[in-house]
Amino acid sequence: MTKTKNIAQPIAKIITKTLQNQDSTRNDDYFWMNERENPDVVKYLEKENEYKSHCLKKTEPLQKVLFEEMKGRIKEDDASVPYFKNGYFYYNRFEKGKEYPIYCRKEGNLDADEKTLLNINTLAEGHEYMNVNALAVAENNQLLAYSFDNVGRRIYTIHFKDLISGEVLEDQLKSVTGNLAWAADNATVFYTQQDSMTLRPNKIFRHVLGQPQESDELIYEETDETFTVGLKKSKSRKFLFIASHSTISSEYRFLPVDQPEENWKVIQERQDDLEYEVDHYEQHFIILTNADKATNFKLVKTPIDKPEKENWEDIIPARENVFLEEFEVFKHHLVIANRFNGLQRLEIRSWDGDKKHTIRMEDPAYTVWIGNNPEFYTDVLRYGYNSLTTPATVYDYNMESRDKTLMKRQEVVGGHTPEDYQSERVWATSKDGTEIPISLVYKKDLFHHDGQNPVLLNGYGSYGLSSDPYFSSSRLSLLDRGFVFAIAHIRGGQEMGRHWYEDGKMLKKKNTFEDFIACGEYLIQEKYSHPKKLFAIGGSAGGLLVGAVINQRPDLFHGVVAAVPFVDVVTTMLDESIPLTTGEFNEWGNPKEKPYYDYMLSYSPYDNVKAQDYPHLLVTSGLHDSQVQYWEPTKWVAKLRALRSNQNLLLLHTNMEAGHGGASGRFSALKELAMEYAFILLLAEN
Repeated sequence: MTKTKNIAQPIAKIITKTLQNQDSTRNDDYFWMNERENPDVVKYLEKENEYKSHCLKKTEPLQKVLFEEMKGRIKEDDASVPYFKNGYFYYNRFEKGKEYPIYCRKEGNLDADEKTLLNINTLAEGHEYMNVNALAVAENNQLLAYSFDNVGRRIYTIHFKDLISGEVLEDQLKSVTGNLAWAADNATVFYTQQDSMTLRPNKIFRHVLGQPQESDELIYEETDETFTVGLKKSKSRKFLFIASHSTISSEYRFLPVDQPEENWKVIQERQDDLEYEVDHYEQHFIILTNADKATNFKLVKTPIDKPEKENWEDIIPARENVFLEEFEVFKHHLVIANRFNGLQRLEIRSWDGDKKHTIRMEDPAYTVWIGNNPEFYTDVLRYGYNSLTTPATVYDYNMESRDKTLMKRQEVVGGHTPEDYQSERVWATSKDGTEIPISLVYKKDLFHHDGQNPVLLNGYGSYGLSSDPYFSSSRLSLLDRGFVFAIAHIRGGQEMGRHWYEDGKMLKKKNTFEDFIACGEYLIQEKYSHPKKLFAIGGSAGGLLVGAVINQRPDLFHGVVAAVPFVDVVTTMLDESIPLTTGEFNEWGNPKEKPYYDYMLSYSPYDNVKAQDYPHLLVTSGLHDSQVQYWEPTKWVAKLRALRSNQNLLLLHTNMEAGHGGASGRFSALKELAMEYAFILLLAEN
């Protein structure tokens, strides 16, 4: 047992549990850590936190400096750009020193008196954690439904507020997802409830104000354990949709908002490998889909009274090199968010297809997105933009004149000059010859391209979620200390199109790890960094990524931050009582089938820990995490301590009050980030 001064590394007790699956025997020495209520588990987590704090004690002054830097760049009395909906301008604002937003509105015009819808700071009083999941105003503009979770386990309670009197009604909908939608009668609310064990959203209920929750009618139950359900309202506010989704299939039901007691109708019954998203435009539903082998998706329309697939008519056919991601409908225009060569674009079209153009972007690597556009009868598109050097920006774009108006740019208190920083987009070659894009940024006068700069490489690569280049004012604390920040656009995301996702999941998952390794090697070979100054960071499935990579290439990175990492892949995917498991069989595979079991077992970070030198490692976790259970990172750290052959830093930080997203306040969350940055900066100096 090694000691750091007078505090020993926590050594977890071994209680071996034999796990028998697929003619394979695994011995799990730390399975006992799954017992959340076991006092020994809590005691062990507290010891790990104490050890982590002791090892990082020398960085406490730096952590404080970093926290104050990052907090100091945030405009404390900030506000969002108002948007207009159903007669009101809506926005949220922050007050100086407050952790949470205040949601407000003004009637008719921006010179009207401000009315507070909900002050989250008041709601959060007495709670270490507070997350408001939804705010929905009824059609009469007089009632507000909102949901909150004060634990971090994604189990919400819905409340209702009379916006005229300010009174909170007696109605409470408990143990729900927070997803809800109003009918047009201003008295009926549909909401989603999750399975109490797995937390899979699986039921839709109808609630009438004034009635007890126990009398709510079950409208729909999703019995397929690989599917989840949710609710949304069409932009036209004329239809409600129940959306059932799995990783590879979709099914929508619809109901006119003014007929809350009628039966819901199916648009297109689910089929394997048929995905679609729906909105409403005049006499048609507009559908984004991969039907008819449209790998990169296409856009179709179908009559409301005959919505089945045989009536779908192409609006925008599938294109081999253009991936359709999202759409927005207006009276005279159709907006498409797509990707070409890994970069996002916004394409504007007239409904007849005669006129079309793409909005021009400015940086070599950037993120652009369709903003909040609730109005239908307008020629103005609101969209958001940022890059690795440009702070988050909101534009209003006239789709006829093509003029854009800057509505807001994120203010970096103390000043930020984008021209002082350089953004690049480079390409690494993976093991199978595939070219992998990397976006990176650095401060020009601190970068020397001689291999001496420290580099932090970020990756994710799962669920088809693309890791797009984005601005972070907090990241300036690294860049201004000579760091290069890089994002590896590895397979498993969808940066390069749908095939990019398909080639990084299931029995091709190892491509994700090979791509990340190739990106790290490229940054060394091209002298952006060298092995003693190359660092990696990944969270959740990105934690799986870095966990698998350090088993395979423990020499590549000097230090790694694994945030709420999904590392015990086989055991978790075999346990269908754990939240998210059944819904992810089409992402990772079902280990009850031997080919998937064997493949998962071959890369699962926890199962492949071995007696070798490992890089310095900081692992973070949340005791109430419902997505990656706290015991996964805890067991992983315990096993690494027992088997590794060197004595690099190996630290576990468990937030005892939060879940998957960590601390909920805008400032308190920065304290954990400051700790992670201090850990990396400490290593970069040695």
